[in-house]
Amino acid sequence: MQPTLNPDTSNWDDIVVFDRYSVNFGEPIQKDDIVALRDPIDGRKMLVKRIVAVAGDIVKTLPPYPDAEVFVPEGHVWVEGDEPFRTLDSNTFGPVPLALLDSRLMYIVWPLDRIGPLRPPIPPVPERGAPRDFRWYSNLAAFERGQRRQARVTTRSTTTSHS
Repeated sequence: MQPTLNPDTSNWDDIVVFDRYSVNFGEPIQKDDIVALRDPIDGRKMLVKRIVAVAGDIVKTLPPYPDAEVFVPEGHVWVEGDEPFRTLDSNTFGPVPLALLDSRLMYIVWPLDRIGPLRPPIPPVPERGAPRDFRWYSNLAAFERGQRRQARVTTRSTTTSHS
């Protein structure tokens, strides 16, 4: 999930809290949630990915997926890493059954300058006369990645979340 987690701009690895209760009994899974899930190819491994689409959505896929578009069936989600060409995700193994989802990322606890819940990327607005530093460019890149990801998903269902 780099650069959202463990960004190159940090000297520390992120330590995060995942919540199993919310996936199994709590709030429905929603687009942009970051989840831990069992690897559909090797069930002994866990992956951390972002929910890009939910049941009823149509996704324009990325290589190496063989089809240009995929309809996400009921009881499934489409997951991707935040760096689209360096990740093992639904573009390799297709829609993921909800039963493989283990937990939802709730909070970053380390490093201290990143502590707190993950917030959706917003377009950075530089202060007048302030130099644009690496964080500004990093925030802009995260916002643009999110925009490109959203542009590849067409919502066909009446709801945007499923449990």
